[in-house]
Amino acid sequence: MALITLTSDFGTEDFYVGALKGAILRHAPHARLVDLSHHIPPRDILAGAFLLRHAATEFPPGTIHLAVVDPGVGGTRLPMVLVSRGFIWVGPDNGLFSFALNDSGSPCVAYEITCPSRASGHPVSPTFHGRDLFAPTAGRLASGLPAESVGPPIVAPTRLTQTRPRRRDRMIEGQIIHVDRFGNLVTNIAASDLQSWGSSEVRIRLGGRSLQGMSTTYSDTDEGGTLALIGSSRLLEIAVNAGSATEVLGVKRGEAVTVTRL
Repeated sequence: MALITLTSDFGTEDFYVGALKGAILRHAPHARLVDLSHHIPPRDILAGAFLLRHAATEFPPGTIHLAVVDPGVGGTRLPMVLVSRGFIWVGPDNGLFSFALNDSGSPCVAYEITCPSRASGHPVSPTFHGRDLFAPTAGRLASGLPAESVGPPIVAPTRLTQTRPRRRDRMIEGQIIHVDRFGNLVTNIAASDLQSWGSSEVRIRLGGRSLQGMSTTYSDTDEGGTLALIGSSRLLEIAVNAGSATEVLGVKRGEAVTVTRL
């Protein structure tokens, strides 16, 4: 039984998610559908990309990940099927799959979806590619359609610049890319970026504050204390024990973070 996950910024109050599922099941009635989230902030591609990086990759190989956060729907961005990391990703080529591209560790191949009439069975609305293009394509892939059959290759799929830090000699320049519900500030600096540096040999600067050294858990400091650690996402994050780092430090998503090797 094919497994298809769904991610979108549609919310659950309108008909959009129901229509998405119906369009999939029309082509793959035996598919198993799993909702990752339909509460990505509207038009927030980076938030969608972050969720996919950490939730989608927990699924078994061969899973189809359908994601629609698509502020450019009907415009110049391409509709895409991406094969990467043992998964198939279906959605807009607007950076939504940046982490799948960045972290693949193996060749990725992408294809433009160019068969809308065959994919949907009815005219494609220029404002709802999720229902009329992406969902039918995911259903057909789940029913055995080879990915390369959807259309011609895309040579350079879109990557968001925010997903990659910059390294300069003994310094890494990154930014906050996610603030979780606990107020922890998650950066785009991965554990692998710091792998060769000792945990006590770094200084982290953000929001006018400086932290020296890395912690292992949130309780490595007293309540109310600020610390830096590698979180479950395998990314550097700044946290306040029993508090909200975004409130205490006054730092929000998009702000710069630098890590210097001492």
